[in-house]
Amino acid sequence: MKRYYGKFISSVLLFGSNGIVASHIALGSHEIVLWRTLIGSLFLLAVFMLAGGRFGGLRSRKHLAFLLLSGMAMGASWMFLYEAYRRIGVGPATLAYYCGPVIVMVLAPVIFREKPALSRIFGFGAVLLGMVLVNGNEVARSGISWGLACGLLSAVLLAVLVIFNKMAASITGFENAVWQLSASFITVAVFTAVRQGTVTAIPPGSLLPLLLLGFVNTGFGCYLYFSSMQSLPAQSVAICGYLEPLSALLLSAVLLGERLTPVQMAGAALILGGAAFGEFFGRKESAPTGTRTD
Repeated sequence: MKRYYGKFISSVLLFGSNGIVASHIALGSHEIVLWRTLIGSLFLLAVFMLAGGRFGGLRSRKHLAFLLLSGMAMGASWMFLYEAYRRIGVGPATLAYYCGPVIVMVLAPVIFREKPALSRIFGFGAVLLGMVLVNGNEVARSGISWGLACGLLSAVLLAVLVIFNKMAASITGFENAVWQLSASFITVAVFTAVRQGTVTAIPPGSLLPLLLLGFVNTGFGCYLYFSSMQSLPAQSVAICGYLEPLSALLLSAVLLGERLTPVQMAGAALILGGAAFGEFFGRKESAPTGTRTD
């Protein structure tokens, strides 16, 4: 179990730097996602084929359908997220995006029949309070802007992504990531074709960060994420995932100059503390007596 947690946490920390890398790419939000999913899916497909992988998911049409729906949700979610990056900043957009795991936590006992641990509920309470402290002042001053709405829409689609992916239980590991990211690319490609017909040429200064975003943050990151997510409880996925918005908030403050107020710093502390508390004690509560929790 430690291996799965290590892979998952590594993936969300990589994802936490997505907004930083994207800030150096001079393209529209949906075009960034288009190139990101294209590069990432080709990378994963190449590695999968070189490793002798076979598409066993074709034997289970039901699970494959769930996985393709999950990939479609991911493509749409990323388009909303990158638009939110552009409009309200990397830190606040990522935190809005991670309302998604709260939806997963609420639905997990019904859909996946996971026992809701009391400590996880307290942990999520702290996380939610932290998110209010980070974004509350902006909402009170100007209401829910289009940028924040994009962040919240990306959160809803993130919840759909996680739920449908866990329903595709027979398609795991590398194959899962290949199907997921390929479906995401097709979704964004169709949207781009309908919206503008052609793709804008990549500006020379944007090529390197775009390749980094596609190969490392997306290709490698998605492999780590999807090859570990199905082996972890949905509530653990939700709680550990909050390391992404926290790292994004800190990186955006250090590298992009997005200043943290004292109230926002307190909110960030609540996000980290609530996630750690809920995950650590929640696993202990969920484990039967005499069962290892690591």
